[in-house]
Amino acid sequence: MWKKRCIFAVVFNNKDMNAIGKTKGVARYIVLDVAVVTVACLIPAMSHVTALPLYMLNPMLALLLVGMLFGGRLYSSTTALRQSALPYVGEEPRGGGQSGMWNALVLAVLMPLVSCLVVGMPTVGKMVCMVAELATVAGLFQLLSRRWAVLPSVLVAVLAAKVVYYALKAVIIGPDVLIGTAWWMQLGAVLLWGGLFALLYKREK
Repeated sequence: MWKKRCIFAVVFNNKDMNAIGKTKGVARYIVLDVAVVTVACLIPAMSHVTALPLYMLNPMLALLLVGMLFGGRLYSSTTALRQSALPYVGEEPRGGGQSGMWNALVLAVLMPLVSCLVVGMPTVGKMVCMVAELATVAGLFQLLSRRWAVLPSVLVAVLAAKVVYYALKAVIIGPDVLIGTAWWMQLGAVLLWGGLFALLYKREK
């Protein structure tokens, strides 16, 4: 009888800890998303105040990568809490797990959408293109990082997303205004943000 009571106590305690871990994880993701989306909405104002063309540095991509980086941290900390209560929970996959991927996709949609609705930038057409671009980065990185190293995964994901962006832009807006920023500057931004992301991601691991 005493052994059965101990088993039931452990099972219920594990369930409670699992629920607590999930609740904390969701709350942390919400805080992260609100912070990232807020910064995204401030980009046009910051560009106007500083008189710097910040859009040339692809700030939405940088913010998405920040969200993916910190989202991976949140997933790891939540999984560690669950593993302390539930030893049979396996090790999380690279890339932040399913919850990290879904949160990155949420950010990919919310950043351009909220910025478009609140400050009017980007325009509706560009907003659709940017959502597709950022969602491609989030989803493709999650898939590639399971087999490849972080740096080639993020670079391939971002470059493939650029193809998606310009293909949609040509259809929605038109080929006459297809490229607004010099290709070498876009390539430099991709290498900069991708390299920083890979460096910080490896340090976290």
